[in-house]
Amino acid sequence: MNDAHGADAETAAMPLNVMEYEEAARRVLAPMAFDYIAGGSGDEVTLRANRAAFGRWCLVPRVLRGVGNPDLGTTVLGQQIDLPVLFAPVAFHRLAHDQGEKASAGAARSAGTIFIAGTSSTYPLEEIAPRAGLWWFQLYMYRDRDLTRRLVQRAEAAGAGALVVTVDTPLLGRREADERNRFVLPDGLSFANFLGTDVASMSEGSEGSNLSTYFRSNLDTTLTWADLDWLASITSLPVIPKGILHPDDARQAVEHGARAIVVSNHGGRQLDSAIPTLDALPAVVDAVAGGVEVLLDGGVRRGTDVIKALALGARAVMIGRPYIWGLAVDGEQGAQRVVEILREEISLDLTLCGCASVQEVKRGLVTQARCVENVG
Repeated sequence: MNDAHGADAETAAMPLNVMEYEEAARRVLAPMAFDYIAGGSGDEVTLRANRAAFGRWCLVPRVLRGVGNPDLGTTVLGQQIDLPVLFAPVAFHRLAHDQGEKASAGAARSAGTIFIAGTSSTYPLEEIAPRAGLWWFQLYMYRDRDLTRRLVQRAEAAGAGALVVTVDTPLLGRREADERNRFVLPDGLSFANFLGTDVASMSEGSEGSNLSTYFRSNLDTTLTWADLDWLASITSLPVIPKGILHPDDARQAVEHGARAIVVSNHGGRQLDSAIPTLDALPAVVDAVAGGVEVLLDGGVRRGTDVIKALALGARAVMIGRPYIWGLAVDGEQGAQRVVEILREEISLDLTLCGCASVQEVKRGLVTQARCVENVG
């Protein structure tokens, strides 16, 4: 009886949604690590606005549609995935769990979706790739172009399916929590993709964030569209710019050979007061006019968020912080459980919307109105 009661209590204590996983992660992570993952730039206006934007759209469900078990499967760049949710690139997974990116990649593989490994990973991409199923590589452009070229070649050789180029980070946004904490990687962690080079670690002793100093010293602050052309010239991988918010930039991306676009404001971590991604999405979708697929990240926490993004034209969404919270709580199983929660919510919400598949989610399913006064 006592064992059964203990099991019931443990089940009852399990997080039921993404927000509860965040609170559980707060309890297990070191304060500097939690602040780095959770925080945004400046006054965190955009960080909050990404969530609030979902509350400005309401679903308009259909009834008596005979929906059974909805089909959540879709394709992105022709790659079949089991649900329209990808694992966004996130730096330094070993801040959350010692298995880091290897565990996150395994969770994405189990979920049947795409994992995007980051330049700033704490395991080298050659160790991450075997744990993943479908995977892409996220690239920061370093001033040292030979170093950048070699990294792209390594990703291609290791089996990456696409190259996701972060274009909104000529400098790191001002993240005041990291400045207060004088953020630095703990002993034993590094920029693992650069082991043996002089950019494998960040210098300590900065008055503020050591990561900000690292980015200022090593990343190219003068990127132009010509650099996107250069990347396309050195790889056969599809090039996907991440960080597009303006429709004119979306059009230029297509003109310069982008195979897809990620509407992103870096999770509210770059320019504060930048437009929320869900608000930027419709204009970007209109600008590309079906020429390329459009993905979205920023603020996705519920199945209904996914459906709203799809209805406004996204092919799929990306999540970052949510799976990191799961990773912190219970390693690979925790990250996988976060995705399963979203899968269950999407399935239920599609059923209640009268949609038999994600392909049936169309613009008429949403209307702009304040159906939720306060979104966390």
